[in-house]
Amino acid sequence: MRGVSIRGRGFVPCGVALAFLLFLGCTGSAVSASPGTSPASRASGKNARAERSAISRVSIVAAGDNLIHDIIYLAAQKDGVYDFDSCYEHIKPVIQSAGIAFVNQETVMGGSGFKPSGYPSFNTPQEAGKALVDAGFDVINHASNHSMDAGEGAVLGTIAFWKQYPGALMLGFFESEAERNTGFRIIEKNGIRVGFLSYTYGLNGYRLPAGKPWLVALIDKPVMEREIAALRPLCDLLVVSMHWGSEFRHDVSAEQKDLSAFLAAQKVDLVLGHHPHVTEPVEIIDRPDGGKLVCYYSLGDLLSHTQSDWTPDTITGALAYIVVKKTTRGNGESATVVETASVIPTVCHYRKGRRPPFTVYSLWDYSDELAAVHYKDKMRLEYLEETARTIFGTRVLDKAAYELLQANNAQSRGKSE
Repeated sequence: MRGVSIRGRGFVPCGVALAFLLFLGCTGSAVSASPGTSPASRASGKNARAERSAISRVSIVAAGDNLIHDIIYLAAQKDGVYDFDSCYEHIKPVIQSAGIAFVNQETVMGGSGFKPSGYPSFNTPQEAGKALVDAGFDVINHASNHSMDAGEGAVLGTIAFWKQYPGALMLGFFESEAERNTGFRIIEKNGIRVGFLSYTYGLNGYRLPAGKPWLVALIDKPVMEREIAALRPLCDLLVVSMHWGSEFRHDVSAEQKDLSAFLAAQKVDLVLGHHPHVTEPVEIIDRPDGGKLVCYYSLGDLLSHTQSDWTPDTITGALAYIVVKKTTRGNGESATVVETASVIPTVCHYRKGRRPPFTVYSLWDYSDELAAVHYKDKMRLEYLEETARTIFGTRVLDKAAYELLQANNAQSRGKSE
């Protein structure tokens, strides 16, 4: 998708937002040395080219929980056929404009032999996965507390489904111990190697099959330390997806703080968090090695339907919008930083009476008219905007700032300084 190669609404003025984001490039960056510099390339420092630096960038868009309740897949069904494309049609341009697009697919997609189901034990029609691909997502995480809802067979069916899409990188499920130990998840885009790992805090009381602890990636510090150490030298930017935190709480838990400090000590560059079903802040954490860890504690829900009207914030999610910059000097040495760490707030829309369509909007495309017919009565546009400001502050992008960042990113590809 979009040429990747795989291995193993306005909240602040545009100029203010962009100035803040460019400032982040100096003070809030995740820095890591690129591997693979050869002795011959180091020797090239003797000529004039050694004084020049090549700049490349890649944008990453990341979404939180895609949680397919039964009311969503029933609304997507017509004459026995499921079609989820309309769920993502309003955010599709943002997803497809990204160099790399990530989503946490909360529910398994077991395929034939597994009846679709919703809360509390989910199994989602595989057509939902096709809709994610068609929307432009190319990194799909499955490690969540719902991973074992339909048993080992549904995990294997999910793996088999994603094999049909070689341009999609699936995280969190593994067919064998060998695959988990050696099947490094890396995407190379614009000369920047981005490596991915993912982990979940638990399995809702279900257990992994006897003798198969590798099947689903669980949070386990010794295992995580080993796997991060193996992947770190192979990539310019290391991303870890974390299914963690407390449901329906905007504040960051003590456990999340402990784990983020642990990940910083392992030289992780970027954390994409999910599970709370509401948004949580972004933090720039100093790493012991002098680098930075950019941590999105929770991106909230992308698409979901929580039946309780006392949880209004579950329909206010966020797309992380990240720009990664790699500078390669003439001697072959390179440094990679998270230059921009911002958010595009989203709204999961469905009408009064819990009627379809179930669809996701960027907050900048949402309106008072849409909010007035939303199922959840507290969904006023002013409320949505205030929630985004409270959680993310000046990291919230308006549409003009987003478009300017997109243009600057495109112009910088292959640039030399």
